[in-house]
Amino acid sequence: MSATIKERVQELGKDDIFYSFEFFPPKTESGLRNLMARMGRMSVLNPLFVTVTWGAGGSTSRKTLELASTCQQELGFTTCMHLTCTNTDKSIIDNALQKAKEFGVRNILALRGDPPVGEEYYSPDPNNDFCYAVDLIRYIRKNYGDYFCIGVAGYPEGHVEGSHDSEQDPAKDLPYLMEKVSAGADFIITQLFYDVDKFVEFEQKVRLELEKINKQDTLIIPGLMPINNYQLFNRASKLSHASIPTSISNRFDDCIKTDDDKVKEIGVEILDDIVKQIYRKTNGRIKGFHFYTLNLEKSIAQIIDRSEILSKVIANDEFENAIDDECIDQASQFSSPSSAISTKPRRDSNSNKVITNDVNNVFTEDPLTAASSNFQTPKKTIVQISSGEGVLGRDATWDDFPNGRFGDSRSPAFGEIDGYGPSLKVPKSKYYEFLGYPTSLKDISKVFINFLTNKISSYPWSDNIGLNPESALIQEELIQLNERFRFTLASQPATDAAKSSDKIFGWGPRDGFVYQKAFVELFISKDYFQNVLKPKLDGNKNVSYFYADSKNNFKSSLESSSKNAVTWGVFPDREIVQTTIIEDESFKAWNEEAFKIWTEWQRLYPKQSASYKLIGDIIEGYYLISIIYHDYKDENGLWDLLIEDH
Repeated sequence: MSATIKERVQELGKDDIFYSFEFFPPKTESGLRNLMARMGRMSVLNPLFVTVTWGAGGSTSRKTLELASTCQQELGFTTCMHLTCTNTDKSIIDNALQKAKEFGVRNILALRGDPPVGEEYYSPDPNNDFCYAVDLIRYIRKNYGDYFCIGVAGYPEGHVEGSHDSEQDPAKDLPYLMEKVSAGADFIITQLFYDVDKFVEFEQKVRLELEKINKQDTLIIPGLMPINNYQLFNRASKLSHASIPTSISNRFDDCIKTDDDKVKEIGVEILDDIVKQIYRKTNGRIKGFHFYTLNLEKSIAQIIDRSEILSKVIANDEFENAIDDECIDQASQFSSPSSAISTKPRRDSNSNKVITNDVNNVFTEDPLTAASSNFQTPKKTIVQISSGEGVLGRDATWDDFPNGRFGDSRSPAFGEIDGYGPSLKVPKSKYYEFLGYPTSLKDISKVFINFLTNKISSYPWSDNIGLNPESALIQEELIQLNERFRFTLASQPATDAAKSSDKIFGWGPRDGFVYQKAFVELFISKDYFQNVLKPKLDGNKNVSYFYADSKNNFKSSLESSSKNAVTWGVFPDREIVQTTIIEDESFKAWNEEAFKIWTEWQRLYPKQSASYKLIGDIIEGYYLISIIYHDYKDENGLWDLLIEDH
């Protein structure tokens, strides 16, 4: 029988350190294939376990189950599957638990999940089988006994539910956390944080409460998120309501924020210091650290390599002679961004023996006693991954500039940072204040325009606070499009050789140059597009486009699988970096989600209401279209084409 997290921890020595990794199911099939290769490489880091996220309302349940199965059965990780229960049919829960058992997955992170939309605050429906995480825990214990090791979430700064950050109070959460532990939870993984003192205070309070219910052996694991770029760091902390100490925020001045290499470098230093502080301030009580990887590996490898605490996991591990240089060379053809076959060692979750994967993708036991000068140590492997050197380094860093859903769809990190399904980006307490009760297209356009003019801080497709600096350059054009009921989502202006240090267009390493093609993504009526706009686009040699309806019927002016790099950077001593890519696979993945967000908005209103009908008409009568203007030297070309009178 495979091991539980509790059993794996009990096998450790008194002073042994461990860490674990979280992954989410990629949005695209190519991203999923490449995640397999990535996790194969990351197995060299020897995490004690990995977790796989579950989409809101079970929206990614199939992908979660597939990924959990692969992690447990093929890659040999001790695997923990997230499972959310609110607004989820009991049959989905039963199927997930049964499948997990079939796969040998013995660990579940039991979460409440997001409440149904349309409710300003969460109020449980007594007819539901599951209202809170504690209901799920009790259900698992009742039906599966001790087969599953169960984890729950902890909030060092307090959980936020339809309220302002000022109302956060971890003390209010403690009774509910203890209720979950009493019901059968074995370990606690915290929400991400950057303020060590708040975590330490939380940890001390939790331990006092655990003593009262005689559950002192409950494991507390801090959740940490590496800092890969400043925008991502800022957004993640806001979504999680995690405060940023001034000692950290002051390290990112304006000239650093756009330099991703520098941000990563500082981020590794910050995470190393956080680990060190946690270990010291808890007097070594905290021995495990959970990393929210965002399906990226470079920063994780750098943090582990740098940390005098975490690097002991590798230095003292029996992996010391597990990797064969020749095997890596032979495997290079499989480790590219278009492949998923891993040749890196793994650890069997049953026997705890090291396993390797040969180039034919057949797992064979690796003779640990074999010694050869051709074998390289995990330390060398980590250096390659973290520095971008060699075959492993190139495979690890080819998607090193994460850029949300406009990155390379082959990347495991492609998509939104949380990996969850479609949801309104508007705070629950602001649903009706921001979105109102629309009865006409003019009312809908007002929502989009209010966001563009910073009258509201978010709208259904974006939780960014207003426009970013480069989009502000085309603010007037975007407003004009929305006034004509062409509802804009993503967009960018063109630029020709802006310096990478530029405060508006800049990103990436210093002393480089940035180029951008103009593009816009918008919802547009089918009639207007087919009869007016499409003929104009087809007649312009500088234009390419994709479009699809709510049923994901997709068409393009380009050949299948065409890719358009619309943002790229040229930097000293490195290959050209393409951070923003528009292509059919990513567009199809986003189109489905974009229309589902309309549906989420629609659910705010009674089914017979004018607002419900209006949004339904948009869902049926509009396309989502992405238009690219290839002449990046012509700053006005796209906007003149779209806005001129017809």
